[in-house]
Amino acid sequence: MENEILKKIEESDQKIDEIYKSVEKTRKYFLWTLIITLAVFILPLIALAFIVPSFLSSYSATLEGIY
Repeated sequence: MENEILKKIEESDQKIDEIYKSVEKTRKYFLWTLIITLAVFILPLIALAFIVPSFLSSYSATLEGIY
Protein backbone atom coordinates (compact mmCIF):
# COMPACT_ATOMS: atom_id res chain seq x y z
CA MET A 1 0.00 0.00 0.00
CA GLU A 2 2.71 2.43 0.99
CA ASN A 3 4.77 1.56 -2.09
CA GLU A 4 1.81 2.30 -4.34
CA ILE A 5 1.37 5.71 -2.76
CA LEU A 6 5.06 6.51 -3.21
CA LYS A 7 4.88 5.38 -6.83
CA LYS A 8 1.84 7.60 -7.45
CA ILE A 9 3.66 10.55 -5.87
CA GLU A 10 6.69 9.99 -8.10
CA GLU A 11 4.46 9.80 -11.17
CA SER A 12 2.73 13.00 -10.13
CA ASP A 13 6.10 14.72 -9.69
CA GLN A 14 7.17 13.66 -13.17
CA LYS A 15 3.93 14.94 -14.68
CA ILE A 16 4.27 18.24 -12.83
CA ASP A 17 7.82 18.62 -14.19
CA GLU A 18 6.58 17.97 -17.74
CA ILE A 19 3.79 20.51 -17.29
CA TYR A 20 6.29 23.07 -15.99
CA LYS A 21 8.51 22.58 -19.04
CA SER A 22 5.52 22.98 -21.33
CA VAL A 23 4.38 26.14 -19.55
CA GLU A 24 7.87 27.65 -19.80
CA LYS A 25 7.98 26.96 -23.55
CA THR A 26 4.56 28.60 -23.93
CA ARG A 27 5.65 31.60 -21.88
CA LYS A 28 8.73 32.07 -24.06
CA TYR A 29 6.58 31.76 -27.18
CA PHE A 30 4.25 34.51 -25.97
CA LEU A 31 7.20 36.71 -24.99
CA TRP A 32 8.76 36.46 -28.45
CA THR A 33 5.37 37.03 -30.05
CA LEU A 34 5.07 40.25 -28.05
CA ILE A 35 8.58 41.36 -29.00
CA ILE A 36 8.01 40.67 -32.70
CA THR A 37 4.65 42.47 -32.58
CA LEU A 38 6.29 45.53 -31.07
CA ALA A 39 9.07 45.47 -33.64
CA VAL A 40 6.75 45.06 -36.62
CA PHE A 41 3.85 47.31 -35.63
CA ILE A 42 4.75 49.85 -32.93
CA LEU A 43 8.23 50.86 -34.11
CA PRO A 44 7.05 51.82 -37.62
CA LEU A 45 4.30 53.95 -36.05
CA ILE A 46 6.91 55.77 -34.00
CA ALA A 47 9.07 56.23 -37.10
CA LEU A 48 6.10 57.67 -39.00
CA ALA A 49 5.65 60.27 -36.29
CA PHE A 50 9.04 61.66 -37.31
CA ILE A 51 8.89 61.03 -41.06
CA VAL A 52 5.45 62.49 -41.86
CA PRO A 53 6.17 66.02 -40.54
CA SER A 54 9.42 66.26 -42.50
CA PHE A 55 7.66 64.98 -45.63
CA LEU A 56 4.85 67.51 -45.24
CA SER A 57 7.38 70.27 -44.71
CA SER A 58 9.29 69.48 -47.88
CA TYR A 59 6.02 68.98 -49.80
CA SER A 60 4.64 72.34 -48.73
CA ALA A 61 7.97 74.01 -49.55
CA THR A 62 7.76 72.52 -53.05
CA LEU A 63 4.22 73.82 -53.49
CA GLU A 64 5.28 77.29 -52.33
CA GLY A 65 8.03 77.29 -54.94
CA ILE A 66 5.48 76.60 -57.68
CA TYR A 67 3.31 79.62 -56.83
